[in-house]
Amino acid sequence: MASKQATVDFILEQMAEAGDVSARKMFGEYGVYCGGKVVALVCDDQLFVKPTVAGQAFIGKVTEGLPYPGAKPWFLVTGGHWENGDWLSELIRVTARELPMPVRRRSVKEKVKKKAKAKPSPKPKGKARQRDSERSRRAAPDN
Repeated sequence: MASKQATVDFILEQMAEAGDVSARKMFGEYGVYCGGKVVALVCDDQLFVKPTVAGQAFIGKVTEGLPYPGAKPWFLVTGGHWENGDWLSELIRVTARELPMPVRRRSVKEKVKKKAKAKPSPKPKGKARQRDSERSRRAAPDN
């Protein structure tokens, strides 16, 4: 069951004090970003915050849940905490602070361009190689 846009909008509004927060639709659900880092997921209208040591210390007694089948456990933040914007913003702030910046992946065009630059020019084969060696012999000064 996909999350409702209204749920995501409410959560983002409540955590607005955390800084640059936004959400991106992913596979029918939403990834929540803070400063370019994925800090939470909204799946089935539930909020899952990425587990960090600082986040666990801030929350105290943590309830974990799986945002989707096969996922590792994330911190499940219940609807009661959604109402407290200051608390939610601080949780997102401490979580984002502890997470590294994501690694920028190269596009296919960038990969092809890099590969083309790195590739040495091929050596001539067959008759072209013979001509090149004859030219270099003729160009060499006689002793």
